[in-house]
Amino acid sequence: MSYAVDFHTVSTVGLESSPVAEALAGLRANEARYFKNKYDHTFTVEPAADAQPTIDWVSGILEDERDIVIASPVLEATEFEVDGIRMAYLFYESGLSINVMYTLADGGKRAVGFKLSDGMEVPEELSAFKFARQKSKLAGTIRGSYFVIKGEH
Repeated sequence: MSYAVDFHTVSTVGLESSPVAEALAGLRANEARYFKNKYDHTFTVEPAADAQPTIDWVSGILEDERDIVIASPVLEATEFEVDGIRMAYLFYESGLSINVMYTLADGGKRAVGFKLSDGMEVPEELSAFKFARQKSKLAGTIRGSYFVIKGEH
């Protein structure tokens, strides 16, 4: 069952098995607020079991572009299009969030972003990346990094 993320009242619904569930819920709410404010888009997630095509697309990009396979299981995912950009988000049990921004027009921006929930360690498979810190009222300290997608996906 899909869940529209409420950024006014942060909830751990769907993320309860994460050891950093509260921080991951704040991170998810932070993304929901961004898309509501910037695009008037309601950020809706679904359980991983119902989102296999999205998980496969993101996982394929990670593996093809950087030979990255995330060890932690995906709890939730979402995929949508805003302003000609295909967006996908995966939320992992470890507290990791991965998003893909894929502009549909040729020559547009395409990137993979990583965000670490407050309280989680950098996963071994992402140890080569440098993470910048940002503060969020909803998520505490978020550590983020990214890479540019070079291929077609």
